[in-house]
Amino acid sequence: MRQWTIDKPEQLTFGAVRRLNVRIVAGRLAVLASEGPPGLEVTEVGDPPLLVTHEEDGTLTVTYKDLTWEGLLGWLRPGRRRATLTLTVPKDCPVSAGVVSASAVVAGFETRTSVRSVSGGIVLDGVSGEVQADTVSGAVESRGLVGDLSFKSVSGELTVARGTPRRLKATTVSGRITADLELPPTGHVTLNSVSGEIVVRLPHEVAADVAIRSTSGRIGTGFSELDHASQPGLKTVSGRIGGGMASLTATTVSADVTLLKGEPGMDQRTGEEPRGTAPADGEAS
Repeated sequence: MRQWTIDKPEQLTFGAVRRLNVRIVAGRLAVLASEGPPGLEVTEVGDPPLLVTHEEDGTLTVTYKDLTWEGLLGWLRPGRRRATLTLTVPKDCPVSAGVVSASAVVAGFETRTSVRSVSGGIVLDGVSGEVQADTVSGAVESRGLVGDLSFKSVSGELTVARGTPRRLKATTVSGRITADLELPPTGHVTLNSVSGEIVVRLPHEVAADVAIRSTSGRIGTGFSELDHASQPGLKTVSGRIGGGMASLTATTVSADVTLLKGEPGMDQRTGEEPRGTAPADGEAS
């Protein structure tokens, strides 16, 4: 095992990295998939210094001494625990990252990715495979999702842009959930919120079974084939769109739920009309 103590800006290059663990408090973190040699670039570091270890089994760990996810909340006290660092590792490397108030960008990984935050914002860019994102109040933005995403938060928002999930499960108390999705035939989406609004957009032509429920929130949809029902303490919108192979379930207590219908001919991944195609007449969202 090799070990480094980083107390000033520095660059390191490593041998094979087969697993990455990184924990920081404040600042900025970027974890990027790369075909080049694994590396670490630290452009800012406060006090105490960062501790870097590279074990014989290929596990690379970047953290502060004794800082674990379970102990992150204890690091909210004032101090100069601020760092700015960029890590590059292979795209098939499992990644586990934790931050307190730092912002984090994780891009290009294909296997297992876990990111946890207290209040820092998280961006997942082109991350596929099995993805887990947990926050207290930090927002999570996912771009180009392909695979499975599990999201849990108290008040943090989730935004999924150009997502094609196999599984998407999001649970929040008061955070807003916004998702622009294409649903493959095996895609399953489950969204749960107490008071955070849920907004989902699906393509104009989609095959999915839909079940939306709210205790007191309003439910709106652009898909006329869905059935509306209301009784004391429960409102529902449900039914089958197209052939109905994928599934979308959304449940709230007091929050509104809106299911939008994409425009005919719109490229769901870019949100634009294909070039050379005239706008089609169709039902407005």
